[in-house]
Amino acid sequence: MRNLVAYAAEETGHNPLIPAWYDIIWSGVCFIVILIVVWKVALPKMKVLLDQRAAAIEGNIAKADEAQRKAEAALEEYTAQLAEARKEAGEIRDAAREDGKKIVAEAKETASAEAARLTATAHTQIEAERQSALVSLRSEVGTLALDLAGGVIGESLTDDAKAKGVVDRFLADLEKAK
Repeated sequence: MRNLVAYAAEETGHNPLIPAWYDIIWSGVCFIVILIVVWKVALPKMKVLLDQRAAAIEGNIAKADEAQRKAEAALEEYTAQLAEARKEAGEIRDAAREDGKKIVAEAKETASAEAARLTATAHTQIEAERQSALVSLRSEVGTLALDLAGGVIGESLTDDAKAKGVVDRFLADLEKAK
């Protein structure tokens, strides 16, 4: 190829790889016109477009920051409500424990009162049965004692007042002997 370029340079008198001066001038004019069009039309439009995009991005960032603040505020409110709910639950639990203790204490008092009443009733009933048994025993012992005494002395002790006096004296002597 070098031979071909050298041959063309010898024939025409200039190098075919270097353009002619009129091509350089017209290329320079076209370059300047394109440069002015790009500088005056395309760059301002690009600048406006880039400014709009920057504003949109900043707006989205501001919206995201606002959403972040709202989310943080909601989280703080939720945390505060949760803490308040836990506090109320603790208070309710403590109140329930206190109520339970009161109910247990009342139940114990009621049970103690009922036990005391039942004990008193049982004592009264036992005393009544003891008195009844004593009367019955006196009567039977008296009858037996009169029968035995009548058998020993050989006479019948049918006088009730006399028999009653003998039995009472006998039982009194037995109680003293204890």
